Amino acid sequence: MQFIDPHVHMVSRTTDDYEAMRAAGVVALIEPAFWLGQPRTEVGSFKDYFSTLVGWERFRSSQFGIRHYCTMGLNSKEANNEPLAEAVMELLPLYATKEGVVAIGEIGYDDQTAAEDKYFRLQIELALELDLPILIHTPHRDKKNGTYRSMDVLEEHGCDPTKVIIDHCNEETAKEVLDRGYWTAFTIYPGTKMGNERMVDLMKHYGPERIIVDSSADWGISDPLSVPKTAALMLQRGIPEEDVKLVTYGNALTAYGQSGQMKESDWLDAPDIDRDQLFSGNSVLRNGRKTDNIIEN
Repeated sequence: MQFIDPHVHMVSRTTDDYEAMRAAGVVALIEPAFWLGQPRTEVGSFKDYFSTLVGWERFRSSQFGIRHYCTMGLNSKEANNEPLAEAVMELLPLYATKEGVVAIGEIGYDDQTAAEDKYFRLQIELALELDLPILIHTPHRDKKNGTYRSMDVLEEHGCDPTKVIIDHCNEETAKEVLDRGYWTAFTIYPGTKMGNERMVDLMKHYGPERIIVDSSADWGISDPLSVPKTAALMLQRGIPEEDVKLVTYGNALTAYGQSGQMKESDWLDAPDIDRDQLFSGNSVLRNGRKTDNIIEN
């Protein structure tokens, strides 16, 4: 089986992770712009980070046979620094129209402050202007109210729910998100958020329609192989293969393919890997190292 991980933060992962993901069947991924673990203090930090997502990280991923896409946005936590947020909002239209950008995100609420609400709404309007899907980050604290409030705001702005992915859902929020017509994404984290055993139970209850599985692997304790591991458990527990393919591949392709930036031929017809290629004079190789475990497309 082939997999898409539609929410993974590869800027904080290693080349070993890329090799393991490709060996496990991951052919494409989406890297949302997000918080780096500590607050950024200058707009230049955002500019360089956004450039990394559409530049070096896109190249690095290709060197392991994985097609890289990203989403662009001001995350909710850093929206609370309003002078900085204003400067970031000036950058976003430029980066949101770069090749490989498939959505505005991840945006939404953290502590559900007035500043978070302001920049959430501004970014919704940017997505509508650019006709891009929207990736929603639902808060880790007071998740139910934050999720419902996010959908209320999206509906106030006239968003089509079929162009919105609500992520970090759980048993408390899934039904409402599905009932309101949104793509419903689940972050599979080891020990927290949504484990793969719980994901199997949810699949058995709701089926595969508009459900997406992702890893959200980042700089914390997380697993970039969550998607293929969850797929394996689903198959082991008797979920039909066609349903497993939808939630670990097809639904993400449909949802983010609405951007016009992501299509299956991007990886099915990709050229063979050439690690003699350079990006700004740099390669993924070190000390002239060559490797035999390159997986050809």
